[in-house]
Amino acid sequence: MVKTKTSIYIDKELWEKFKKYAFKKGTEVSNLLEDIIRDAIIEETIGDTLLKLAGPDNYELDFKPIEPKEGLVSELIRVMRNERANNLSRQQ
Repeated sequence: MVKTKTSIYIDKELWEKFKKYAFKKGTEVSNLLEDIIRDAIIEETIGDTLLKLAGPDNYELDFKPIEPKEGLVSELIRVMRNERANNLSRQQ
């Protein structure tokens, strides 16, 4: 995988909190950002695929999005995916 260097403008206080969060998680900021970006792209791709399969008249999301009480949404998604993987491995 080829890496590229980029520059972004972000709130300084938010950036400092994000770096501390990455440190607590034991990961590099770049890796954590890549995970968040990858999760966002995957979610959009799944939505697009479902829309194509079902058609615009038959595809409707039937849930209320939730906001995590703490942490990032990507962290919540990761926990849910791990739980699902554990449940699937127990069933086999």
